[in-house]
Amino acid sequence: MEKSFYYPVSWSEAHHYKALLDQEGVPYEIQSPLDLPILEEGKLAIVFPSIPLRLYAWVRTLFYRDGLRYPDTFSSFR
Repeated sequence: MEKSFYYPVSWSEAHHYKALLDQEGVPYEIQSPLDLPILEEGKLAIVFPSIPLRLYAWVRTLFYRDGLRYPDTFSSFR
């Protein structure tokens, strides 16, 4: 999955968001600090691909904010 943006959430929040996203059929994956080292201890990232604007608006409303840009994997090589 191409990764576009993410929301850091606590482990306890992740289950709630997962249930709502699955119910709506929104594509995502969950990553730990091992997958995304910039995450704080005790956090998970709910990661999304580029999605249509209408669906992004729904996701943004769910999380009460804009998502964070997923780090460019090649930026450390520049």
